[in-house]
Amino acid sequence: MTDALDMVKRLVVGRALRSQQLHETLLPKRLALPIFASDPLSSVAYATQEILLVLTLGGLAYLHLAPWVGAAVVLLMAVVVLSYRQVVYAYPSGGGSYEVASRNLGPGWGLVVASALLVDYVMTVAVSVAAGVDNIISAFPEWNPHRVAIALTFVALLAAMNLRGIRESGKVFAAPTYLFVAGIMVMIAVGFARMAFGDPPRAETAGYGVRPEHGYVGLSGLALAFLVLRAFSSGCTALTGVEAISNGVPAFRKPKSANAAKTMTAMGLIAVTMFSGITALALLTDVRITEHTCDLVGWQGDCRTDPQRTAIAQLAAAVFGGDNSPLFYYIQAATAAILILAANTAFNGFPMLGAILAQHCYLPRQLHTRGDRLAFSNGITLLAAIAGGLIWLFDASVTRLIQLYILGVFISFTLSQAGMVRHWRRRLLGEADPLKRRRVQLKRAINGFGAVLTGTVLVVVLATKFTHGAWLVCVAVPILWLTMRAVKRHYDRTAEALQVGRGEVAETMLPSRIHAIVLVSKIHKPTLLALAYARAARPHVLEAITVNVDENETRALQQEWDERGLPVPLKVIDSPYREITRPIIEYVRGIRRRSPRDVVTVYIPEYVVGRWWENLLHNQSALRLKSRLLFEPGVMVTNVPWRLAGAERYEHKTGKADHYAPGGIRRHQP
Repeated sequence: MTDALDMVKRLVVGRALRSQQLHETLLPKRLALPIFASDPLSSVAYATQEILLVLTLGGLAYLHLAPWVGAAVVLLMAVVVLSYRQVVYAYPSGGGSYEVASRNLGPGWGLVVASALLVDYVMTVAVSVAAGVDNIISAFPEWNPHRVAIALTFVALLAAMNLRGIRESGKVFAAPTYLFVAGIMVMIAVGFARMAFGDPPRAETAGYGVRPEHGYVGLSGLALAFLVLRAFSSGCTALTGVEAISNGVPAFRKPKSANAAKTMTAMGLIAVTMFSGITALALLTDVRITEHTCDLVGWQGDCRTDPQRTAIAQLAAAVFGGDNSPLFYYIQAATAAILILAANTAFNGFPMLGAILAQHCYLPRQLHTRGDRLAFSNGITLLAAIAGGLIWLFDASVTRLIQLYILGVFISFTLSQAGMVRHWRRRLLGEADPLKRRRVQLKRAINGFGAVLTGTVLVVVLATKFTHGAWLVCVAVPILWLTMRAVKRHYDRTAEALQVGRGEVAETMLPSRIHAIVLVSKIHKPTLLALAYARAARPHVLEAITVNVDENETRALQQEWDERGLPVPLKVIDSPYREITRPIIEYVRGIRRRSPRDVVTVYIPEYVVGRWWENLLHNQSALRLKSRLLFEPGVMVTNVPWRLAGAERYEHKTGKADHYAPGGIRRHQP
């Protein structure tokens, strides 16, 4: 069984890498872009669609506001990219927004950022995969009933690829990212070229009307402003994942900060170009898309079951001459691939942030452990499990999941920029050179403007999405914050309790006596081995004890013990209710009460079997007893293994009894 699991693990993960090979996993810019920027690059595939979905709640009358909403999103993206370029230079250790907030605003605010980012990374996986599946279904509508199963399969595949290591996953993800960018750029260029030559493309839904939602007709004043702000907050999904590069600076090749900054600039330029082009084309081709298909007036088919095509699918069909064009399927395939692979941004950001938090004792330390491929495998597995649960819970619906999105990322944006303002202010206090002061003041102004802008967007997102599901994030972030504080307190208390004081080794930790107990159920080879091992340790007191569950068996055991003349006294403990664990625990506690400075060592014989299922047939009482004894103060538990013939045959057959390579024991491999 172990061999089969190891073989599967090697097929999925690959051969293990030595710790010294960590430098070989560092990324050049061409691989770092698809790994860390696939999320913001892919977000353009649905950001425009989300703007149109909100504006069409009031019918077609409000679509003329879409260019202004799109322009506001572009401005915000430019400011955020400029701000995070400064973060990668100021804090190249990879903490990103968490490190900025912790160092400049305090650990509490740093945990707020960390909680928000962890939630956002989970939502990135869920939303990106669901959106990718949407585009697949746009090309193959008959797959719609299997939406959730397809999404969960992609999450599992993404986790498996990331478990193989950052560099290998980058090689897999690079081609789809660049193919998507090339395809969208070609679609935008061809669309505008057709318009310039008098052959404007027209979306398949251009002739449809839109039935407005109740309460959204004839909006004006504050109601209209609220609708526009809600559309803007939905369009801000284009900014998700922008901070991932600042979290992943340690994964870049040297010079790390410079390469990270260049990658971030390239990401910003490409994302702004694609988002602007898609938004403009969608408006010029009269794309119609609504939250509920039945709100489209003129829809052909059953609006209750037939899914709408995504905005990208409608644009590709319009620009390239219909849904039978090879370029249409190219765009759909590339869009689906980049949206699904966009989750890779979170699969890199979540484990990295989790490892930093674990290093600071805010999360379990297992999250800081690198796996066989030098990736933070525990974080990758945890992220896949939580995101998969959300996809299943929300039926892989982008519309339902998107409401939980981007709130977390704007919390981190705002606090990060506020922290950078304080960082530059401290720099100014110690800077006398006028030229350098002006540069620092400019950087502070950029971060200050970014903090105000992202803070405003945070308020807008919270106000417009709270009742649509964002309240779940408002609950999740404080729960995570409290959980991490509790984990930190636990580790701090543990460290304090384990701290060795002066002279403690020579005085306090030296027990008065060792009282050894060997547990006996019957006289056999494991019992004799445990007795011999206990005697070799030369304790002050050594006794064997058995629990009287059956009078006849106990009497026979006592008689055989005396006949063999074993040199250790056998003590019988009565058990009126046929329990084994409780009488032994009470006996050990009695020894501790009589001699508090004595250490009690309990020797437990155990069988070592050759097959996994044979463990179910042995050692169950020993396991229960051991689990209870471990919580008793002043009690040491020693397992004395006896290898059965099946285990020896297994080792001889597999050659595992020979020698182990370094690290092989951990992986159960020679």
